[in-house]
Amino acid sequence: MRNPYRVSGFRFSGVAAGIKKTGKPDLALIVSDVPATTVAAFTTNLARAAPVLVSRKNARSGVCRAIVVNSGNANACTGARGLRDAESMVRATAKALKVPEKHVLVCSTGKIGVPLPIQEIVSRIPRAAKALSRDGLKRSAQAILTTDNGAKLAHAEGKIGGKPYQIAGFAKGAGMIEPHMATMLAYVLTDAFVPKDVLRVLFRNCVDETFNRVTVDGDMSTNDTAVVLANGLAGNRAFKLRTPECRRFAENLYNVMDSLARQMVMDGEGATKCVAIDVRNAKTDADARKIAYAVANSPLVKTSFFGEDPNWGRVLGAAGRARATLNPDRVTIHYGNVCVARRGQSTGVAADRRAKAVMKAPSFTVTFDCRLGRGAFRVYSSDLTLEYVTINSCYRT
Repeated sequence: MRNPYRVSGFRFSGVAAGIKKTGKPDLALIVSDVPATTVAAFTTNLARAAPVLVSRKNARSGVCRAIVVNSGNANACTGARGLRDAESMVRATAKALKVPEKHVLVCSTGKIGVPLPIQEIVSRIPRAAKALSRDGLKRSAQAILTTDNGAKLAHAEGKIGGKPYQIAGFAKGAGMIEPHMATMLAYVLTDAFVPKDVLRVLFRNCVDETFNRVTVDGDMSTNDTAVVLANGLAGNRAFKLRTPECRRFAENLYNVMDSLARQMVMDGEGATKCVAIDVRNAKTDADARKIAYAVANSPLVKTSFFGEDPNWGRVLGAAGRARATLNPDRVTIHYGNVCVARRGQSTGVAADRRAKAVMKAPSFTVTFDCRLGRGAFRVYSSDLTLEYVTINSCYRT
């Protein structure tokens, strides 16, 4: 059976570099056999980690051959030493692979404020290079995890002018997720030939519609990075924006990234629910976005999801403080297909009981209808559990 995560011209590895005390893999390589057209998005947090600063500079060329990633240590808030260490990882990777340094990106994730054990990492990079495999994507995916319960994987395939192509993606992220940019770490690889200007538009649109619409805890990481590499080895003809080929490729790219985004919410630290907050008929799209995030990030709302309590008053209360145009007396709220509030008032105890049954599912939708205009926005959120507090109260120790 064909490996769905095997994409022509890409190789992967994941090895242990001694960062994690458990001895689990914590160093990953992603390599394209040929220069790949590259678009990247990075955290908008002003406290940017050293690898973000280095990768932003290298990504400007729009070409990449390799990405080196370590987990267990974010190399964030580490000053000049952190920059030197990130550059050392780039230099060691370029040397091991015999590629230009400017074509290497570097990412890190894990504890903040702790210097990297850079000598151990640099010494393991040649080993990671030797371990590269066309079937190694899952090993790379495992090597970038921190508090995740498991790897996030997605794939799609299609044809452009009769030429088949593959898209595969993997990501990590379980906490510090409300990026307003990308996600913690996400990598999307395709062998399709996509012109740089087209790839830039498609990727950034997909980022905005997927990774920018998830929240676990309302916190933004210092290291958020999302990258797409397109190496063109599928051999398809070039296509332009707003063509049928472009629309089909864009749909596949969106499906991969949307799957990764929803998997991160479902694997949110301690999470038991993935809840879509679907705001409709707001006065503007901007108002819908404000309301959606106010509801999705409300600790009171999120704990009610955990308790499977259709406490719609908390939803309305969160929306009311979103600084968006809102008339509570016009609002209708549904949990799944159950209307629990109409014109801002309860629809009764029986509806609450039916809504509670809806909430027992691991995924469901809360629809918030403002009945004011045509603005709309959807965001995916997780519940807030006792385990989230346990994980984050002693994360460093």
